[in-house]
Amino acid sequence: MIWKPVDPATALTASGVVMPDERLSWPRTVGIGLQHVVAMFGATVLVPLLTGFPPATTILFSGVGTLIFLLLVGNRVPSYLGSSFAFIAPVLAAKATGGMPSALGGIVAAGVVFFIVGLLVDRFGSRLIELLMPAPVTGAIVMLIGLNLAPVAKDNFWKEPGVAAVTLAAILLVGTAVRGFLGKLSIFLGVVIGYLFAAAAGGVDWTAMRGAAWIGLPQMQLPAFDMRAIVLIVPVVIVLVAENTGHVKAVATMTGQNLDRSLGRAYMGDGLATIVAGLGGGSATTTYAENIGVMAATRVYSTAAYFVAGLVAIALGLCPKFGMLVGTIPAGVLGGATTVLYGMIAVLGARIWVEARVDFRDPTNLMTAAVAITIGAANYTIHAGSYEFNGIALGSIGAIVIYRVLRSLTAAGSRRDSEATAG
Repeated sequence: MIWKPVDPATALTASGVVMPDERLSWPRTVGIGLQHVVAMFGATVLVPLLTGFPPATTILFSGVGTLIFLLLVGNRVPSYLGSSFAFIAPVLAAKATGGMPSALGGIVAAGVVFFIVGLLVDRFGSRLIELLMPAPVTGAIVMLIGLNLAPVAKDNFWKEPGVAAVTLAAILLVGTAVRGFLGKLSIFLGVVIGYLFAAAAGGVDWTAMRGAAWIGLPQMQLPAFDMRAIVLIVPVVIVLVAENTGHVKAVATMTGQNLDRSLGRAYMGDGLATIVAGLGGGSATTTYAENIGVMAATRVYSTAAYFVAGLVAIALGLCPKFGMLVGTIPAGVLGGATTVLYGMIAVLGARIWVEARVDFRDPTNLMTAAVAITIGAANYTIHAGSYEFNGIALGSIGAIVIYRVLRSLTAAGSRRDSEATAG
């Protein structure tokens, strides 16, 4: 990869930022890359802890996936690929029916489908995506994911309520009282504070760390392909489309560039990264909104910083002792952190509606959101033979279908009214 070096004294371009294909000096670039690692770390590690995947393996493949993404987008879209929260519920359901290999097979299948979607968008444009997933639909899907995961947060919270309460309080205080970049790391810092509190109370067991090596490959696992798991997990591609689209458009706004032509490549990069992770035993990936905060704070959108972040993540993944340390995080700490995180996911759905100015006086928008959110939050489940469709899959597919059907009926009714008036 080649970046145009710029003088830090005159680094800001006419648009006021360091552009994706530019870089500061390598020492400064390394410093910004480390900030990206810190920003992604808390959420990326949290997903494997909640799903029972090896944290070090997930960290390793998040770094590999980030490098794959940068290669496919040709340095045009700065992004870190961390582990996706959208996969938590379906992965847990897939593991319950077929174990971890089946869940990994579902992740690989989702990556393949997403890659194919990317190929189609890259070839024919993003019109179909915009048609299937307007703001009323994407907002509902994102919200129902957060609400679907809420019971997981509750279960972990009440396993160790004291530790969970301290973690939650720390996250809230850091997020509101601390200014600057540290305030953006409230989840990560809250987890650290909760962990230290649990350790002081004797609630952390470091026994497994003592025999772990400093350097070595993390735990790997090959996938097994089970149609039940695939049916459970593949619908999450809908969410990945929404997340990637939002990320690309956010970067386009901040850099003043039109990145619509890069949308298909972004899908392909995330899809391929997810395939690679699933083949080796890691969590599925997605572009991370957490790292947008780093770019907003530094005004540096250089993909070179993400290249550094990817290499650092790979190095951490190759340290088994680090992986064992992450595995000692108590359930109460996870419960406190996810009480905030899952709620934030739900609120992000509302933010999509607000920013797109979705009109809920329109019955189509209102009913689409109402039905999809209820299905997801209550985790409606359908069993069809040996297959199982859970709340996220049913709610996501339902949102798309209900919106299109109701919109078509409304349009047909309007045409009939017009014809009757004209007649």
